[in-house]
Amino acid sequence: MKAAWYERQGPAREVFEIGAIDDPEPKAGEISIRVAVSGVHPGDVKKRDDSFGTGMRFSRVVPHSDGAGWVDAVGEDIDPVWVGKRVWCWGAQSGRPLGTAAELVTVPVERVSELADDAPLEEAASIGIPGITAHRAVDLAGELEGKSVLVQGAAGAVGACAVHLARRRKARVLATVRRPEQQAVARRAGAHEVVLAGDGLEARLRAVASDGVDHVIEVAFAANVEIDLALLRTGGSIATYATNVPRPEIPFWPLVFDNVRIDFLGSDDFPSEAKARAERELSASLAEGWRPFGRFDRYPLAAIAEAHEQVERGQPNGKVIIVVAE
Repeated sequence: MKAAWYERQGPAREVFEIGAIDDPEPKAGEISIRVAVSGVHPGDVKKRDDSFGTGMRFSRVVPHSDGAGWVDAVGEDIDPVWVGKRVWCWGAQSGRPLGTAAELVTVPVERVSELADDAPLEEAASIGIPGITAHRAVDLAGELEGKSVLVQGAAGAVGACAVHLARRRKARVLATVRRPEQQAVARRAGAHEVVLAGDGLEARLRAVASDGVDHVIEVAFAANVEIDLALLRTGGSIATYATNVPRPEIPFWPLVFDNVRIDFLGSDDFPSEAKARAERELSASLAEGWRPFGRFDRYPLAAIAEAHEQVERGQPNGKVIIVVAE
């Protein structure tokens, strides 16, 4: 099969190789997917350039955890009714060497979800990492009907998914975005109020949430923890999946006195039952017509280095995807 891979970490143009490798065979408990679209996320880029400082667990890595396509074959203990179904997958390269940047990928069956006939493959191939992260961030808040949720960075992939999921659970959703043109993204996702970040953010949030919020979903923990604390009601919670500073200082005693709970979210290590709940709700949302991203920057497999560079620049026109097969 045709695939893209790297055997050392570093800049995309220096380490990526493209060529033919052996087709993977599904083992017991696995499904083989003929990949149509491979999603590219910041985490995939950071694994390739070793931003996390964890090195390589495998001598060769075919990147990308998310993808969508058709079931090509199944392991001996999997019902063959799967063959030919449209599906999306997540975690394909989580703890495994071969991800979705290839014509075929084998994935444990619990990481595969059937895809509604009218749900675009591009959306499904982009939903895994951000959607499951967003679901966990919303899920940890518990019952949300009648409560208020603040989503910091609502124009990003995780943020937009979180807005949708919190609104789906009947929360009042406040959202922040960095630029005026991003306000439409947050509103399309379902935010009741959208506020521009920057100087004076706390005052602007107070103007639309004078009685505070119950839960915050946070993309820039170090930058925003003081504002989050100021907005949170006693007993509130923060679910954070990213930070602008690797070792942030926190207002410990004020957080303690307000009984604030903080959850730090790393999607690879979520409990399996949490991922299963996320998969079910995300698939249901796609079947209901939810289209979380809407716009895509498409690259062929041969241009995977350029796709990674687009993600690194941080200002794509849409979600970055690799079109492996039409």
